[in-house]
Amino acid sequence: MRSLRHFDLNLLLVFEALMRERHVTRAAETLHLSQPALSHALKRLREALDDPLLVRTENGMQPTPRALALLPVVQHSLALLRQGLAPPALFSPATSKRRFTLATTDYFEEVMYPPFLSQLLSYAPGISFSIELITPDVLSEGLEQRQIDMVVGLDSQSALPGGVIQTPWMDEELVCLAATHNDRVGDALNIGQFADALHVELADISGLRPSNIDSCLVQHGLTRRVISKNLNYIAAARVVALTEAIMTLPRQMAERFVMMLPVRMVEPPKELPTLKMTLIQHGLFANDPALIWLTQSLIEFADTFQQQVSSGELRPG
Repeated sequence: MRSLRHFDLNLLLVFEALMRERHVTRAAETLHLSQPALSHALKRLREALDDPLLVRTENGMQPTPRALALLPVVQHSLALLRQGLAPPALFSPATSKRRFTLATTDYFEEVMYPPFLSQLLSYAPGISFSIELITPDVLSEGLEQRQIDMVVGLDSQSALPGGVIQTPWMDEELVCLAATHNDRVGDALNIGQFADALHVELADISGLRPSNIDSCLVQHGLTRRVISKNLNYIAAARVVALTEAIMTLPRQMAERFVMMLPVRMVEPPKELPTLKMTLIQHGLFANDPALIWLTQSLIEFADTFQQQVSSGELRPG
């Protein structure tokens, strides 16, 4: 054979059928071809490989040494092609042992993840999760290299790496938190008072700054002074409880801290954006049945969660 570029790969199926049947008519039937068409294909095979491949004898058609040597190579190659071109296997939550790796926010892990996992385990008992931090390389490399299956709960991003898909997931109201002894802050803040206050915030480890809050302040010609950046909400809330600083966080998280610490909720400026949480994954794996199921499960959970919040059924715990 002079070049693979000039070889009709369909002839490999003909070769496989002929080697299996050792009979032109039967091989033609298995391939749904006419006998003349298969005979013509065999002629092309012989010419391309410069070998008779199958020779008529008193005992029927017998393969040549060249054909016998080619057979395992062709069978292996066709098996790989069939496997690669087959549709994805169906995902069965009831029997799957899949471990999902999620990069999430502190808020999702604290407030939403426990009830979400509890709900899933009721009908998908074999699945498990590993929770990771949202670090700078998660969106640029982690998703593409499949170290991370999905980023859950991150605020909506205006710019993402190529190939990364962002799906709107859940909106959450932001509130401010202040110490109960903090008389510098009333029950509500306008945007000027908000900018003038001392602030505590979560340290950015995602590399996605500026935050939407800071971007909002810049649009109004304002900035804020951050006196402490903490790695998680509970540490930040403890700083707020002992200082005259405020922090901005989702209402559901704030309600938990009001029950735990000497802090109170304060209405934020109306100009502040809501938290628009998203589900982020790489387009390379968007058709993975397991990830399609996980995405749908998270969307259904979000609907239920927000209904419970609206009805007052969901209480901080």
